[in-house]
Amino acid sequence: MSDKMMKFACLKEKGIAELRERPLPELGDYDVLVDMKACNICTTDYQQWLGLREHQGYPMAGGHEASGIVKEVGAKVADLKPGDLVATGYTGCGYCEACRKGEVDQCADMNHDTEDGYKWGFFGFSNYTVKKVSGLYKIKSTVNPSEAGFLEPLATVIHGANKLRIKPFETVVVIGAGTMGLINAQVAKAYGCRVIVSEMMEKKINTAKAMGLEVIDCNKDNPVEKVKELTDGEGADAVIVAVGATVANKQGLEMLKNKDGRLLVFAAGYPAPELDIDSNETHYRRIEVIGTFGANTTDFAEAAKALSTGVVDVSKIVEEKTFTLDQIQEAYELASKPGMYRVSVLLDC
Repeated sequence: MSDKMMKFACLKEKGIAELRERPLPELGDYDVLVDMKACNICTTDYQQWLGLREHQGYPMAGGHEASGIVKEVGAKVADLKPGDLVATGYTGCGYCEACRKGEVDQCADMNHDTEDGYKWGFFGFSNYTVKKVSGLYKIKSTVNPSEAGFLEPLATVIHGANKLRIKPFETVVVIGAGTMGLINAQVAKAYGCRVIVSEMMEKKINTAKAMGLEVIDCNKDNPVEKVKELTDGEGADAVIVAVGATVANKQGLEMLKNKDGRLLVFAAGYPAPELDIDSNETHYRRIEVIGTFGANTTDFAEAAKALSTGVVDVSKIVEEKTFTLDQIQEAYELASKPGMYRVSVLLDC
């Protein structure tokens, strides 16, 4: 299929997504031709569509929360075969110090721009694509393709959980019941923690409750005071800030227990939120403020297992309304509305 054209969606400029065509890349020895099935619109995608991340450049052929069926494999691909369901992860150069440690998100030679001028050329929103086998992870075939597309966000959550060093029986507060907040909550539960979710939007409160989570309704209770009440005045062992907002950062610090509390800054925000912290208080209370971004190969492998086994269930955080590839503009319009979970674009066309 080396002479086949691929149809894909890209962002032409702020607020405009369109379909284009380009030749499929040649299939190398370690490459895989993927018949794409679904790609979810993540925060990075729709924020650029809104004009909030234009530093990423145009035309932007993004889409990294994707899955599809293996169509053809290169001569030296040994662990995937036609018919396998796969989801996309990160691909590094494979040779730099970071890649040799499995830290593909920190690749020294990372460049997502393509030779034909596309920025962030993941090409997740396409009918076919060619990927390096090192950036593909097998998912159980019974998993819904839109749910398989959660591989990358789940891997980043697992990466953050490992940095946060959460342990069984700890109390973990997650601020925000959006897509990433609820994935964080599920991972913390899987690690054996007591999880409390703080949220103010009714839709998200109801979703968190439907997932069996302990929820603070910020419209009814002061979240900081409620965390103290629910923990008998002690506060949380760890707080995960899954909302990019100054007020969330402030609340997170105030929710921590008196000594050795840990704050994970999971979410970015545009414009950038502020984090105002007293260095003396950090010193005397031994507070840890931890940043996290991306995921390594181990995180991706664990995420694939979690999705395949159902340990993490993302079915409630995919919007019911889906779109086809030729409806990409309408898909961005819905994804960018406040309160949305992942909007999935189905790619059979």
